[in-house]
Amino acid sequence: MATSMSMSPTGSVDAPAVRAAGRDVLSLALMDARNHTLHLLGALENALGPELGGLQAPEGLPPLWTAGHIAWLAEYWIGRNPQRALGPACPAGGVRLASVDPQADRWFNPALLPRDERGAAGLTLEAVKAYLLDTLETTLELLDKTPEDDAALHFFRMALWHEDLRGEQFVEAAQALGVALPLDLPAGVASREPLGLPAVRWQLGNADPGFAPAIERGTRTVAVPEFEIDAQPVGWAQYVEFIDDGGYDRAEFWQPEGWQWLEAQARQEGRRGPRHVEQIGVASGAVLQTVFGKATRMGGTQNVMHASWWEADAYARWAGRRLPTEVEWEVAAHSAARRGFRWGEVREWTAGTLQPFEGYSPDAWAVDAELDPAPAFGRARVQKGASFAARARMKHVKARAWALPHDDSAFVGFRTCAL
Repeated sequence: MATSMSMSPTGSVDAPAVRAAGRDVLSLALMDARNHTLHLLGALENALGPELGGLQAPEGLPPLWTAGHIAWLAEYWIGRNPQRALGPACPAGGVRLASVDPQADRWFNPALLPRDERGAAGLTLEAVKAYLLDTLETTLELLDKTPEDDAALHFFRMALWHEDLRGEQFVEAAQALGVALPLDLPAGVASREPLGLPAVRWQLGNADPGFAPAIERGTRTVAVPEFEIDAQPVGWAQYVEFIDDGGYDRAEFWQPEGWQWLEAQARQEGRRGPRHVEQIGVASGAVLQTVFGKATRMGGTQNVMHASWWEADAYARWAGRRLPTEVEWEVAAHSAARRGFRWGEVREWTAGTLQPFEGYSPDAWAVDAELDPAPAFGRARVQKGASFAARARMKHVKARAWALPHDDSAFVGFRTCAL
C-alpha cells in the first residue's frame, strides 16, 4: 500500500498538468487513481471488516457507497453516454445506455437513494470492487478510441478529478473513524518571517486548457494592494499561546455566530482546541491530537490541523491580524514560492465567502456527484492549497475547495496577514 499512497510526484501522471493530458497519460492516471481507491478500500476493510458495508462515516458519505459512486459517475457520463464527445456541451438529461451492473442506478445514483439510506444499501465489498474494475475497463477501452481534443476528453478528465477528490475524502473518513493508514504527517519546519508583497493586478479563475470544475472557471481581475502574509500556516506552538491567553473563553475574539457555535460545542462535549485534540500542555506547548486512531504528539512547528473557520478567524483577531483573502493567498503562492511561501500540507481557510467568477456556468455532472457549489454561494468559505492527503496532481494554485465555517473534518489549517 505504501507505493500507492505516495504523495510525491514521480512523473507526468502525478503532475497537475494531467488535467489537460492526452489519451496515453490520462489512461495511466485513471488506472493509478483506481488502484489508489482500491488500496484505500482495502485499508478500511482490514480495519473494519464486515462493518464496512453498512458504515455511515461520521461526516461525508459511507465509504463503500462512495467507492461505487466513483465508478457510477464515470460510467454514467462516459460508458453510458452516447453524447460524451460533446464534452461540457453535453445535455444533462440525454439518453443513457444500460449499466454493466443492473443494480448500479438503484445503489449509486444519488437521485434514487436518499443520503441517510446509503449506509444501509446492502452493498458488499466484492460487488463494489467488481463494479470498479468492470467500469474502469470500459472507460479505458472507450478512451483508446477517443479523439485527442478537449471536448472529447472532457469527461475522462472529469472522472479522474472526481476520483482523486473522493480519494482525499476516504482519507478524511479514515481519520474520523480512527482507522490506521500508512501516511506520515508533514514534519514541522522552522518558522520564517512574514513576507511582504507589492501591489498587483491579479486574475482569479482558471483559464488554462483542460479540465477544471466550474467553480474554478471564469475570471475576475482584482486590484490587490500591497500586503504582508505568513510564510507558512500557523503552527501548534503559536496556537497554544492563543489558548493560554483565554482564546476559547473571550468572546471579543469571536464573531457572534462563531461564539454561538463555540457555546453549542461546549454544551455537547466542550471545545478547547481544534478537532481531534485530546490534550494541550500550555506550559510545555505540547499538543496531543488523534491521527488515524493514534494519539500523536504534534510538534510546535507542525501545522495546526482540523480547525474550523471560526477558530481560524478568532486566532487571527487575537493575534492582531486577519485571514488572507483568496486572491492574496493565490498571489503569494504564485509569486513568493522562492522566498519561502510554503503550502501543500494542509488546506487553508481564506477570508471570503464562496462566489462564482464571471462567466460561471454550472457543471451538469456536478449535480449527479452532489458537488454543485451553488447552494453554498455566500455561505461557505473558500479553502486554498491542498492537504498532505491529496494526490500530487490535485495540488495547484488555482484549485478551490469550500466548506461551511463550522466544518473541521478536512485536514485544514490557516495562515494570517497583517491588518
